[in-house]
Amino acid sequence: MLTAVRVGRCSIKCFRGFTRVFMASGYHHASVIILPKHLANDFEAFCHSNPAPLPLIYRSQLGETSCPPLGRHADIRTDLSQYSVYEEGLLVKTVSSLHSYSRQTSATLEQDAERDTHRWSDMVCFYLGCNSGFAERLKKVGVLVRNMEQGRHISMYRTAVSCVPTGVFRCPLAVTMCPVPAGLLDAVVEETHVNPLGHGAPVHIGDPALLGILDLSKPDYGQRPELQPGDVTVFWASGVTAVEAIVNSKPSVAFSNSPDCMSLPDIPASSSSTVTVTPSESKAPPYTKPHPELNPLCFLVSHNPLLYSLASQMAVARIRELEMIIVEDPGQRGIRALFVQDELLHSCLALSHSTSVAITTGFPTHYMHSPPDETDGPPGAIAMATMLLSLGKQVTLVTDKRALEMNQAIIDEAVKTGVLKSAIPLITFEDNGPDAALHFLCHHGDSSKPRYDHLVAIERSGRAEDGNYYNMREVNIKHLVDPIDELFIAAKNIPGITTTGIGDGGNELGMGKLKEKVKSLMPKGSLIACEVPADRAIVAGVSNWGGYAVACGLFLLHTCPTHQRYLKKGLGVKNTPSREQLQDWTANLPSVNKEESFLSTLVRFGIRSGKTGHLAMEVDGLTFHPTHSGIINRLLDVTLASSSENH
Repeated sequence: MLTAVRVGRCSIKCFRGFTRVFMASGYHHASVIILPKHLANDFEAFCHSNPAPLPLIYRSQLGETSCPPLGRHADIRTDLSQYSVYEEGLLVKTVSSLHSYSRQTSATLEQDAERDTHRWSDMVCFYLGCNSGFAERLKKVGVLVRNMEQGRHISMYRTAVSCVPTGVFRCPLAVTMCPVPAGLLDAVVEETHVNPLGHGAPVHIGDPALLGILDLSKPDYGQRPELQPGDVTVFWASGVTAVEAIVNSKPSVAFSNSPDCMSLPDIPASSSSTVTVTPSESKAPPYTKPHPELNPLCFLVSHNPLLYSLASQMAVARIRELEMIIVEDPGQRGIRALFVQDELLHSCLALSHSTSVAITTGFPTHYMHSPPDETDGPPGAIAMATMLLSLGKQVTLVTDKRALEMNQAIIDEAVKTGVLKSAIPLITFEDNGPDAALHFLCHHGDSSKPRYDHLVAIERSGRAEDGNYYNMREVNIKHLVDPIDELFIAAKNIPGITTTGIGDGGNELGMGKLKEKVKSLMPKGSLIACEVPADRAIVAGVSNWGGYAVACGLFLLHTCPTHQRYLKKGLGVKNTPSREQLQDWTANLPSVNKEESFLSTLVRFGIRSGKTGHLAMEVDGLTFHPTHSGIINRLLDVTLASSSENH
């Protein structure tokens, strides 16, 4: 049976339950939710709190059947080919018209004490943007939505991610999935980003299990997807979330369009700056065209589990500026030869997605002194730790047993002087068996339950190919180093743990990723090169600068609306921090005063400059003023300039 209806300038044709939409001039689609008036304010607030799945285009007046700003001659009671009728959250029937509900509800509801609230004159219609027309957008960049090409419903899933609750409305986020070849991810992300009324950019790219979707072959709505080699699963927020809200809130009566039977208002689909029109009491801001510098770029964060992340062109450009500052080499050590672009960016993205981070540092290069440690490493570690704490991450420091008491005193002093936001656990690792690293990293030694999702080593002595640990003078200092390398080795086989190494010579833990470069390009590299790789290897002229840059990069990502929207799965009213958050994050950036204070603390504890062995205000033979203070100020200039532009 073939039926057709006309709404505004567009036709909808439904054939055997599958709807194909033919748009005369390319107009936006909308889905419709109709609720009793006493729920209307809560639902409007729910939409504004969850804008990606529920982009609100228009809220009607009481009993209004037309939608003047969207469809000049519409009658929402009859203009769709099929409606779903819900009672107490249950789908009880589908109907081709709502005219019979214009005067009263079902017989069951007539007996309800609140039946007067269910007359059509007391109902409110919500028109929500939807992505039913996004197939054309994807086709523009070379991606075919295979389900739709095969005449099948697109795949939609209920996730384990909770929407922001408002009033009586609370439910899981629902998503639409489309497989995309990896090489087309950037194009797809950019094309959908500019259409916020069509749910905008993806809210997740990668492993479905990270959304709580355990079986892609069993969608909660629609039909199973067709995946091909090289595909990446890409998920957009779905308007089916509104149905989930109805099911979970259990209103006595509610209506919606049936799947794929949409209202099509008179909004050109090419317009991405459409203003949301709601009654005067609505406090929601209008939709505006995204600024070009906020256009998203897509980056691979992790292979196991597969995870991509998004960040704006502006944030990426700023982090690349940071990267170029820290790779400067005033000590003339030739470190720039090891540089690989975007290692800082990838590390910051992974840390942004993390919840629990373990940081290790300590290079006992001065084996003739007590303590043997150098001033490079701890300042960068503390700078990263305090920013991670400010962002709500759990942070643990891992140290050598020989240095436990001293490092605890240093941490206490850092908290006391305001260099470190708050106290953090300080622990040691001993290799007391073949599974020691696994039990250290995972609860009960279960690789599916890691304690940490990111390990960071900064200026940490790394194991060479012969099993020893060398300083830059080729002196073996193995007797002063605990086997923390084993944690990075074990992490390679534990899904969900990413690793970062930060170094300035190639003999640091994690620099094994650059081993061949170190061997061929660095002095004495064939002997001293670290054998143990990290997923990301950040090269800096001084390792502390790498730690400062990570802290600044995290700040940039958390003040980036594009990245924040992705982190939050498009949920929440704002994608930018509150004034209080911004003040706290800014206060926890590295600063000249804090880093000078912390360096003076290290000197008081007898910790020396790496290159010269001087017990002085220097790191790697470079005095704090003007070299290190100058680098810090330049990093802050880049970081805080971006923050002011976003706000």
